[in-house]
This record gives sequence, C-alpha cells and structure tokens, in this order.
Amino acid sequence: MKAYEHRVLIVGAGPVGLVAACCLSQAGIPVTIVETSRDLPRDLRASTFHPPTLDMLDRFGVTGTLVERGLVCPTWQFRDRQEGVIATFDLGVLAGETRHPYRLQCEQWKLSEELRKLIDADDQIEIRYGAKAVTVTQDEARVTLTIENIEDGSREDLSGQYLIACDGAHSVVRKALGISFDGLTIPEIFLSMSTTFRFDEAIGDLAPIAYLTDPTEWAVLLRTPSLWRVLLPTDPSQTDEEIKDPDVMERRLQALCQKDGRYDVVHATAYRVHQRVAATYVANRIFLAGDAAHLNNPLGGMGMNGGIHDAVNLCDKLVEVWNGRAPLEITERYDRQRRKVAIETVQEQSLRNRKMMAENDPAARAAYHDELRRIVGDHARHKAYLMRSSMIQSLRDLENVA
Repeated sequence: MKAYEHRVLIVGAGPVGLVAACCLSQAGIPVTIVETSRDLPRDLRASTFHPPTLDMLDRFGVTGTLVERGLVCPTWQFRDRQEGVIATFDLGVLAGETRHPYRLQCEQWKLSEELRKLIDADDQIEIRYGAKAVTVTQDEARVTLTIENIEDGSREDLSGQYLIACDGAHSVVRKALGISFDGLTIPEIFLSMSTTFRFDEAIGDLAPIAYLTDPTEWAVLLRTPSLWRVLLPTDPSQTDEEIKDPDVMERRLQALCQKDGRYDVVHATAYRVHQRVAATYVANRIFLAGDAAHLNNPLGGMGMNGGIHDAVNLCDKLVEVWNGRAPLEITERYDRQRRKVAIETVQEQSLRNRKMMAENDPAARAAYHDELRRIVGDHARHKAYLMRSSMIQSLRDLENVA
C-alpha cells in the first residue's frame, strides 16, 4: 500500500467529481480522482444548467465559456399536445436574485471538458483513468480505496484523509459502506431521441424547453445548440430493440409533429427512471454526492444541478475541516441539508411535474392548466414559482438547516 497521503480521494470523473476536485484544489487541497473510463465521456446526458449552478461555476471562470458553447434560454413553458401553450415562464423575473437569470442548454460533457482544462494545468489534481473502485475501508485517520486496473486486472490501494463518492447510481462506495438506497422505480421506460429537426420552426410559439401534458402520452422537448431532444414515456413491457425500432420511433415522432420525410434521429436511448435517496450522505470520512446519493426523474432538470450543488456544499465544509477551522462533525450538516433538498424539493417537484404531465382526469387537467395560467399572470407568484423550480429557493432555505 502506498504511504498515507495528505489528500482527498474522489471516485468518479463526471461533472460532480470534477467540480468537487476543482473546489478543493482552489483551497490548496491535493486530490486524486479515480475514473473507470479511459477518457472523459462525451455522452448526451444532462443538458440543463439552472441559474444558481451557473453562479457556482463562476468561481472556476467557466460559465462564460459554457454560455458561448451553449444556448441561453430566457423562457420555458408548459404546453398541451392538443391545446398548445398553457403557460410560459420568463426567467428574466429572477434578475437581481442571480447573475444568470436564464436556463442554459449545454451538454454536460462540455462542462467536463472545461473543468478538465483547468485540471490539466493544476499539479494538485491527479486523474487515474481506466481504474475501477473495488472496495473502501477507513479508520480514525484515513480512508483506503482499493482500485483495479481495467486493462490488466492488477490492484492497488490508494490512501487519503477523506473520500468523496461521485460514482453514480450503482456506486461501489455506497454499496461497500452498506448504505441503503431506498425509493421507487417509475413504471414507464423513458425514451430519449435526439434529432436535427427544427421543432421551433414547425411549432408556433415553442420555447426551447417545453413540457407537453397529455392524458395518453406526455412529452418533453429540449433544444440544445445543435439538436432537439425528445423525451417520451414508453411501455416497460417492450424490449430495448422494440422501443428503439426506427419505424416505431418514426411513428411516434410524426404523431408529435408531422413533417415531410423521415426524422433524422442522431441518437436514441431508453432507460428506467428511479427516485431514490441514500439513507445517509456521510459515513465518517467518506461522503456521497450526485447520483451516488440521490436519483430522480429528469422532469425539471435537477439531477446534474443537484449533484453540483452537493459538491460545492460539501467541499466548502471540507475545506474548513482540512484547515482546522471546524470539526469533522460539520459534515453532518451537509447530510442534513442536501438530503432535505433531495427529498423535499427535487423528489417532490419532479414527481409533481410527472403527475401533472400525465394526468388523465379532464377536471384535474383543467385545474392544473388554470393554476399555471394564474401563476404566470401574477408577478409575485410567477417569481416564487421560478425561485423554486430554478433551485434558488432550496439553496437559501438550507441556511435554516442547523
């Protein structure tokens, strides 16, 4: 085993792990990141950045570049697949509450790229690619992480003072600690398709982010700088091949928006969606963040954003501990604060969005729509709604969590 190292170990080099590493390095704390992939993945996962997340990323000087590489969305809306626009929300009402009163549509791998540039120039951060976390142990002074080289199977022990697990939904670290991950699995499969088709040119008054309610098949339309993404609920009894059959996807897209000729589907993925929260985010010197700590459905774009908020909250506390200005017990407040957000804000709001979009009772649907219209028609309620949906209010409410 290597000699005891004066550093923090991070498992996972996704956006959450990279943000955590940059936070710690800015405070002079050495970091080693372990990542199973051989390089940073360029996948089509999260793409929505909320205003407070952009505020947080300002500390690294990357927000401006992300804005240049992304798509600024000053509005988003609820629509009905038959009726059209129900309510359009104007993020400009948040001016004065955030430096970025808009949503930014920008693929998460672009954030990883920008942070990687900082890390490559930072001799305090080491990234070990192609290394899989196997297990973890700890004592009163250190954490020991056993890793395996994915090419030759050789194993090695790394040692650090603390460890942050950002290793996703199937977190090896969380499982090694025996932390339960209770919750539910949403019945339907979510099908995500990315296409070059310009929905904004074919559908009148379409905002770049639109949630379409429908009693039979709700939908989400998200614009990115180069593509439109379509999210549809799907029968879970179907196989992956059946769901992604080109002719089936074509029929579903044509039903959403009829066009001449076939859709050009650049990428498609079908996945199950879970709503889960770890029983604790803190186990002495080991911490959970991002998908390792909580999962929610994507309706509202809170997954990646919440993970970045986890990383900043935790690392600001860990810096205090590292420098002797606070006891390790301060990290228990991280657990109380961020679990509260996951349960009371992210989980509740994403489930509420799904319920509203899929509501099939005509009276309930009409009531939902009328309430949304009343909200956008009242400036104070409009702003309060956006403070919550943009995750600003939950961050402010955390200050009251002891």
